[in-house]
Amino acid sequence: MTVAGYVGMVLVVLLIAVPLFWILITSLKERQDIYVRPAQWMPDPGTTANYHDVTTRIPFLDYMRNSLIVTIVLSASKIVLGVISAYALALLRFPGRSIVFLVVIAALMVPNQITVISNYALVAQLGWRNTFQGIIVPLAGVAFGTFLMRNQFLSLPTEIIEAARLDGAGPLKLLWRVVMPMSWPTLVAFSLITVVNEWNEYLWPFLMSDDERTATLPVGLTLLQNNDGVTNWGPVMSGTVLAMLPVLVLFLVLQRQMIKGLTAGAVKS
Repeated sequence: MTVAGYVGMVLVVLLIAVPLFWILITSLKERQDIYVRPAQWMPDPGTTANYHDVTTRIPFLDYMRNSLIVTIVLSASKIVLGVISAYALALLRFPGRSIVFLVVIAALMVPNQITVISNYALVAQLGWRNTFQGIIVPLAGVAFGTFLMRNQFLSLPTEIIEAARLDGAGPLKLLWRVVMPMSWPTLVAFSLITVVNEWNEYLWPFLMSDDERTATLPVGLTLLQNNDGVTNWGPVMSGTVLAMLPVLVLFLVLQRQMIKGLTAGAVKS
């Protein structure tokens, strides 16, 4: 079983690493070397011209700025709303709490694609196309974060919560001074997942944006695929590498906290 486990792990790593490696080496190839058969696994010679090309053929910095704005605002909104709603569902008593939680669970079961048409019609009527609020507001739901953080809050020792309440801690003080310090790993995991998802969001920003004023980086990269009839994959892959770098660095910095947060409560002493 141990050997089978290692073999499975190696296969999974290869399935993930090979496409990423291919993206990287394609971004360093000259155009004629990308389409040769059999495929060349290493660029010969290597070139960084594709990286210059991707930043000049499209307004790359504008798309990067838009992605940063959308990701920061959306992530901050989802994290704050997720923590507050999870705290209310886990540690506060109010009528209809179970019904609210069932609605949250139901929202997790509905694919985002199903609500695209209705959201698009509403946003268009409000005149929010080609605006940041048109991209951000419909994506600000936090069903996953509410579910994740609620489970974390419920796993906290009830003795500590009751002791804080007996000491006179109100709801906000209890949240920020007691609950959140004990939930830091899960919060980091939730935050990292949220940032990555919002950074890579494509469908909704694509529907909401027509140009570089509000279009995000994933949307901007599609312009490289639609030029010249035949896609020049070198600049496309270069743009993909540049788009991956911010979230990759963020993950490498926070990976231990993320793993700890996702596995919190999985093993009981």
